[in-house]
Amino acid sequence: MAAASAARAVGRRSRRLFDIFVAEVPWTVSSKELKEYFSQFGSVQRCQLPFDKDTGFHRRYCWIKFSTPQDVQNVFQKDSHILEGAKLALKQQSRRRRGQRKTQSE
Repeated sequence: MAAASAARAVGRRSRRLFDIFVAEVPWTVSSKELKEYFSQFGSVQRCQLPFDKDTGFHRRYCWIKFSTPQDVQNVFQKDSHILEGAKLALKQQSRRRRGQRKTQSE
């Protein structure tokens, strides 16, 4: 049991290393399609699209990691991002160094 909670904690920390959080991803869109779409803005290093083990469907959100900060800025210069008729909701992830914790003032 402790190993499972430790693995979840590592997963949460690693997601902070991603540049963009994307929500409202249509059910029919795959991680490959997301990578292809976002590659028009720069070099996509990684796309993490989590799946629900019970349903087999993805959870309709993902994280995108780009090669450079300029690639991220390119994404946010476009007003809206639409895939298969659905508008994606994007949020830039805040970067934290390892071991850094959120303070109460944040």
